[in-house]
Amino acid sequence: MQIAKAILITCLLCKVFPAGAQNSTLWKNKKCAVALTYDDALNIDLDKVIPALDSVGFKGTFYLIGSSDAFTKRIPEWRRAAAEGHELGNHTMFHPCYGKRPGREWVKPDYDLNSYTMQRMTDEIKMNSALLEATDGKTKRTLACPCGDTKIGDSSYLYQVKNNFAAVRDATPDANDVNGFGNVVIQWMGPNGNSGDQLIAAVKKAMESHALLVFVFHGVGGDHNINISSEAHRALLQFLKQNESQVWVAPFIEIAEYIKRR
Repeated sequence: MQIAKAILITCLLCKVFPAGAQNSTLWKNKKCAVALTYDDALNIDLDKVIPALDSVGFKGTFYLIGSSDAFTKRIPEWRRAAAEGHELGNHTMFHPCYGKRPGREWVKPDYDLNSYTMQRMTDEIKMNSALLEATDGKTKRTLACPCGDTKIGDSSYLYQVKNNFAAVRDATPDANDVNGFGNVVIQWMGPNGNSGDQLIAAVKKAMESHALLVFVFHGVGGDHNINISSEAHRALLQFLKQNESQVWVAPFIEIAEYIKRR
């Protein structure tokens, strides 16, 4: 799933939204901030990713699809993860994307965003937030748009739901507008087959730029066709742990709220 999205985000790795003077005081007196985010509510998130994060004391952001079996059949485990500090983010109820694009054969006709109305999309997002609130008891949340697709016809649905979210974890122009992060430098990486060295290189670049680096992971050691190895993921976490004095690692909602407070 979401090959086009992964390619897009990888290409955006060094893009700045927008350019602005930065210094090391922005990120709690560290050189950069890193948000480790994971999409699509995968079993591997609970089986491998969260234990790996917990082993080094980091908290991740998990964008959950409400209809996913990996969510609905394991709600107590997701509830425990949230209680331990991991963020449960909204990735919509049914993960609608534009189906009539190259590589999007996996999009079911019923969930082709081209056939959605604005009401249907906003209802689906709010429904998923209600389900997540019933899971973790939290009312503040961030949103990640499936496939990075945000338009219903000519209008973005983000403007209809923006008051329901602390921020939107995406690099689309409308997400940037809704977030209003000002002069913060944001860099992106959607890992797919990348080595540990490549992931670490992205962090080093963020440190040099005093940027917020957002990783958009899917599979980690399997469970998705957008995937990196567990070894590459582990190498990244070890590097981040070794450089904890210079890199602030936190859930996306915590970083977003910190930016807005400043």
